[in-house]
Amino acid sequence: MGNEESPQITRRATRLSSSTPVTSNEVETEKITKPYKLTVNDFVFGGEKLCFDDLLSSFPARGNQIRELLRLLGPVNSPMLPLFVYGDPSTGKTSTILQIFRHLNRPFVYASCLTCYSLQILFESVLDQLLLHKKNAANGYSSAKRCVKPSDFVNFLRGDLTSVIEKLKSLKKVGSSKSAGKPNGNMLYLIFDNLELIREWDKSSTALSFMFNLYDVLKMHEVGLIFISNTSPDTYYSNMGYTEHVPVYFPEYTEDDLRQILMRNQPNRKLYSSFLDVVLRPFCRTTRRVDELSTAFSPLFRKYCEPLSDLASVPNEEMKRRLFSHFRPHIAPSLNEIFWVPSKSSTEAETNKDTTRKGSTRKSEVGDHFAQIDFHMSTSAKYLLISAFLASRNPATLDASLFDSTGGSDSRKRKRKASEKSIEQKEVAEQELLMKGPGTFPLERLLAIFQCITSAADSFDEDEHENDDLRAGGDGGLMSDVLLQLSSLCNANFIIKGGSCPLEGSTRYRSTVSEDLALKVARSLKFPLPNYLYRR
Repeated sequence: MGNEESPQITRRATRLSSSTPVTSNEVETEKITKPYKLTVNDFVFGGEKLCFDDLLSSFPARGNQIRELLRLLGPVNSPMLPLFVYGDPSTGKTSTILQIFRHLNRPFVYASCLTCYSLQILFESVLDQLLLHKKNAANGYSSAKRCVKPSDFVNFLRGDLTSVIEKLKSLKKVGSSKSAGKPNGNMLYLIFDNLELIREWDKSSTALSFMFNLYDVLKMHEVGLIFISNTSPDTYYSNMGYTEHVPVYFPEYTEDDLRQILMRNQPNRKLYSSFLDVVLRPFCRTTRRVDELSTAFSPLFRKYCEPLSDLASVPNEEMKRRLFSHFRPHIAPSLNEIFWVPSKSSTEAETNKDTTRKGSTRKSEVGDHFAQIDFHMSTSAKYLLISAFLASRNPATLDASLFDSTGGSDSRKRKRKASEKSIEQKEVAEQELLMKGPGTFPLERLLAIFQCITSAADSFDEDEHENDDLRAGGDGGLMSDVLLQLSSLCNANFIIKGGSCPLEGSTRYRSTVSEDLALKVARSLKFPLPNYLYRR
């Protein structure tokens, strides 16, 4: 009797039906004819509610973004402007937003443009969730409503949203919405993920204009819109006017942030920390995506622990050296197998080997190696990359004071002692700029900064021949070379080319390089980048 399988009971089975013995054929029939019926409670995340401290601990280095999103969402049933959450892939945008709704226990509808690979599938997915419709064998895996045109989607969406909101209001009258599994509030949120993929469906960009105008078309204060994208807002410029979305920027993880994320849920934290000391920095030079790093580190950690008989042991210095000597030959092959890395010439490889042999300690060798950039770039491209970085990080109003003949040194001497109120205002402005991310700039500003720093480099650079190479060929040759280098940097994704601003009518650009990389490039030119970088 103990080995026999008990009959499976559906989630919504009553006590009477669960106590009555049924045969396997009856169970299969029940599964087909009586599928689980969705209710209004399925609009919430489900499961145990997440407290605020657990929410912060679940996402290291995302505390500012979590607090900003909670502030923008506001109290229960408060109207909100559309949010535009953006950042590089695998920076925690989607996970953070979904866990915030789990913390708030508010109803939402989630649709990803990655799984909904056409506009019709996206429309029908949203409508199916609002109608509590689930595709199964009984309905032939068909949608509740067929929707192809955006005009039909608006009509269906407005009616279905009104129906759901009325159900949420009636649910609030019946009982407390703060109980477990019940939606908190009668405001419904629509979350659209991977928004940049819509451009692959519709080359005319009419679908994107429709999505951005959805807030103005619906005119329903009980509905909140959240768009998640891997590209910045300036890449979605259009000639159609719509309510400006509130941007929330998720920056790229730093090395310390990645360490905190990867150390979570590790049984032997000290052992895994010694493993990260070896692999994290070289892999971060190739990628900083959490999903790629976790996939790459899983087999490498098993290789790292091969000499150990007990995985619960705490490694000492002697054990760390033994593990490193065993693991060291596997690092470079793993990088080449999983990621693409630029190959070096044989002479450069031999030079690096000789330098490694002559080094006094391994620590100094590693430090010198990571201080250099691992790709070839011309001198004019390096100065152009630095110019784009400064244009994205510095406010445009401070260009005249930062890029003067003294390199911005006089402006620091003329600064007055700031009051507490002004310091407070600067901190608030700094947080706002951090949420918005790197700024955009026109081509004219980029060329002006490039001209200033290349002319000012004569007084700082000890290698005069590099600056002479920049000016060879006259102004016309320099301009054509700069525009060619700008196109190359855009193709390499060091600089993102956005759409045209409807007010200025010119194309805008945005720098994507981190401050660490910009400092490395400036160090290779012996250019004093910190003197030109505005520190708030």
